[in-house]
Order: sequence, then structure tokens, then C-alpha cells
Amino acid sequence: MIHDNSWLLPEGIDELLPARARAIETLRRVLLDCYTAWGYQLVITPFIEYLESLLTGTGRDLDLQTFKITDQLSGRQLGLRADITPQAARIDAHRLRTEAPTRLCYIGSVLRTRGEGLADSRSPLQIGAELFGHAGVESDVEILQLMLETLRIAGLDDVYLDLGHVGIYRALADAAGLSERQEAALFEALQRKATAEIDDLLEGFALDQRMRGMLLGLVQLNGDDEVLPRARQLLADGPPAVAQAIDYVEAVAAELRRSLPDVPVHFDLAELHAYRFHTGVVFAAFVPGQGQEVARGGRYDEIGKVFGRARPATGFTADLKTLMRLGAQAPLPLTDAILAPHSSDADLRAQIAALRAQGRVVISELPDQRGDPAEMGCRFKLQKKTEGWEIVPL
Repeated sequence: MIHDNSWLLPEGIDELLPARARAIETLRRVLLDCYTAWGYQLVITPFIEYLESLLTGTGRDLDLQTFKITDQLSGRQLGLRADITPQAARIDAHRLRTEAPTRLCYIGSVLRTRGEGLADSRSPLQIGAELFGHAGVESDVEILQLMLETLRIAGLDDVYLDLGHVGIYRALADAAGLSERQEAALFEALQRKATAEIDDLLEGFALDQRMRGMLLGLVQLNGDDEVLPRARQLLADGPPAVAQAIDYVEAVAAELRRSLPDVPVHFDLAELHAYRFHTGVVFAAFVPGQGQEVARGGRYDEIGKVFGRARPATGFTADLKTLMRLGAQAPLPLTDAILAPHSSDADLRAQIAALRAQGRVVISELPDQRGDPAEMGCRFKLQKKTEGWEIVPL
């Protein structure tokens, strides 16, 4: 017997039923109001656009995650967005073109060829904020503060932060003279912190003992405050850019602790997520019991260069569905609606309009409808009394 499975969704694609959709929409509104209060302006970007625009400055980080199709009108390749950040960068560089710092925020569905994140979703509801036009520690810290405020509003407690800097690995790889193939292989091993594999790779690269020791030592440079002094000692023979990157991470951590002293800060100098996209400090937020980050971000200067204007930039993103799932707010079904009888009574219509204007949910009964009104979330009904229509329990 052949079963009809046409109702099934593709792997990694989900949908939100009424209770969860109601909860996530409430959270969305609160977060966007928060971003507005911080001066971040909402942008709504297209779900599909020319592929080269979507992949600008992102290299292979987004290429393999992007669904690609051919435009039947132009014959050019189009991409379904896998990340909204490059679109925000295009808007800043090409459409707004202001000299002052620009603060943008967004929320929208993205589509990815492979699942990632806590829910292994291929269709996250991405929310984020980007700050363009400032290259200092202060803008990175502002973005970090807003990311942590986002998690607080979502109800995530016991958040801790990981800080790193992609410039450390990039400077060491350049100094070692690694080819693109060698750098990519070492990058993959570092992401998995596969010490034995890294050692074998470095031996095959025929590097001198000093450089080999610095690259291998990156795996161990994660933990609490003692990481940065160890990094300075271990990487002392590295190029000047390495010391500058360590100083920058330390400055970001110090500034953040002044404003949010209760947030635990850890360091991971081998954290290279979105390595080809980011150019400086990178950060990720974690919560207990979850092995993957719940939000992440970092600095990505120069991404707008192809659009005619290179500006410093920093930002963060998160999946709103993940925040709702892990947060304190439980999705609640509709339970306090008012059932209005089917009637052409003018007073009833006026009463319904007045209640809806007050924010109450009023559901009009349909002729000959079946089922219990409680299934629609109704606990009350409008009933005709001598003095007019009144709300009474069902």
C-alpha cells in the first residue's frame, strides 16, 4: 500500500502552529521596539536577489549554504538568501550612503542548503543588528550589549560569552606562507580542535619549529582570563598584527565588563566561525546545556567595498525560533476569546468593534458551525440582556 506523504515538509524545514506563532510574533515586536529605542532602523530585504550580491565578501562561508536558481527573465543566477547581513551591508554602502554611523536591524526567514544551529534548521528566522561606520572597540561593545539584551528579553538566563579574533590566525597563516589549500585544511582541523590532525598537517607543511608551535598552540588558547597572557607568551614571535589583535580582544572584554559585570566572559582564540567573512573580533553567546551558540557576531570591515564604499562594520545575528524555544516564555494557546453570536444586530456589531479596539479577541460564530467553541479558544460569549450585550462565561 502506498502512503500519501505529501503533507511532510523537507528535512530541516519547519512551520509554526498558532500557539508558537503567536509567541514568536509577540517576541518579535518586543525586540524590534527595543532595537528602535537603541537607534537601530528596520530594513526589509528581498528573499531572493542576484547571487553575486548575496555572496559579496562572504567567500565560501555562504556559497555552499545558498540555494541557487536561474532567473528566467535575465538568465543570471539568483540566490535565496542564507544570511541577511550582506544585504544590510549593501543597503548601507549603496542605498543610504551616509557619513554618520548607520544602525540597521532586520528580521526575516533565511534558507540554507544544510542545517545548522541547535535545531539543525535550514529555515531560521534570522534577527539581527548591524552598526556601520565606526571601527573602534566602542561599536563592537555596543553590538555585544544589544545581543545580550536580546537574549535577556527572550528569557535566556545564565548566558556566557566567548570572545576571539580571526586576525590572529590570519596573521599567523600569512607569516607561515601557507597556500590557500594548506590554510583551508588547517582551518577545518582548527574548527574541530583536532590536535593530532593539526600536528600532522603542520609537519607536512614543513614549517619551522617556532611557527609550528604557535599554530598548534592556538587549540589550547581558550578559557578564562589567563588565556590572554598565555597567548602573548606563546605568540610572542608572531607578526605585530597578532599582538594588536590580542590587545583588541582584551579592550573589548574590559569595556564590556564595565557595563555588564555579571556576564561571564571566556576567550577562544581558535574560534574561526565565518573566518572568510569576519575581519576582526568575533563573539558567540552560549547557555548551559547547549553545545552550540544561541547568538553570534563580530566585525566584518570592507564588505561594502564591491558596492562602491568600504565602511567598518560590526553586528550580530540569532535565530528567533531558537530564542523562543530556549527562553522562559512558553507558547500559550488562545484561551480568552469571546464568542459573538451570528446576528445582524447593530448594537452587537458596535460592541464587537469596541471590544476589538480594546485589544480583546472576538470570534464571530458562523451559521451551523460544528465543534466546541473552546476549540477556538473561547471562554466567554456575548449574550443579549435587557440592558444590552454582555460578556458572560461559556
